[in-house]
Amino acid sequence: MRIVLSGYGKMGHEVETAALSRNHDIALRIDNQDQWNANINELSSCDVVIEFSTPATALSNIYRCFDINIPIVIGTTGWYQHLDEVSRRCKEQGQTMFYSPNFSIGMNFIFRLNKMLAQFADRYNYDLEITETHHIHKLDKPSDTAVKLADDAVRNCKRYSSWQLDGADDDNIMRVNAIREGEVFGIHEIAATSDCDRITLKHEAFNRKGFAMGAVIAAEFIKGKKGIFTMDDIIK
Repeated sequence: MRIVLSGYGKMGHEVETAALSRNHDIALRIDNQDQWNANINELSSCDVVIEFSTPATALSNIYRCFDINIPIVIGTTGWYQHLDEVSRRCKEQGQTMFYSPNFSIGMNFIFRLNKMLAQFADRYNYDLEITETHHIHKLDKPSDTAVKLADDAVRNCKRYSSWQLDGADDDNIMRVNAIREGEVFGIHEIAATSDCDRITLKHEAFNRKGFAMGAVIAAEFIKGKKGIFTMDDIIK
């Protein structure tokens, strides 16, 4: 495939390495609006855009791809408040997008276990708590990965009505903690605690390779497809 990298920072470089290892071609590396405009003609001949820019630019980059009829894999987070609007526009324009709060295959396994743990906690009266730790450069807080974990836990544990960052003085609200320190690639932990014991699910990313490879696999997956896809579609 001829791949366009939208955002050529640390993640963009990792995606490039992963794509080349799977014999794809990096057709363009785009890092700002001027480069989008300068390469508009060549973009139309590419197969897919893999987006790892910033929360501030992701939305406009997604819409650019819709307008020029090119599928997009969205690794950038921090824009999900616009997800309903983006999904509606994708469907109306007959476009293709693949999004995920986390492209790690291992983390997506944890997503499934998290739902099971929440159901267990609901049945046996365990308290749930989520803690995520990332590097100091991460802009969104909590991470969209933690948001998905929390949303899934609340849906599967009926004793919780919602979740809240840094917690609340209410037993019906699940606590989510977000820590920013050093150069941590990403740690997510779900804890279920009772008077008798504690159960934990933990995923720790050692580097960016897993995220990058997942994004490239997602790009391969949507080739020739139309619609909206997530990592669940690949895992299934």
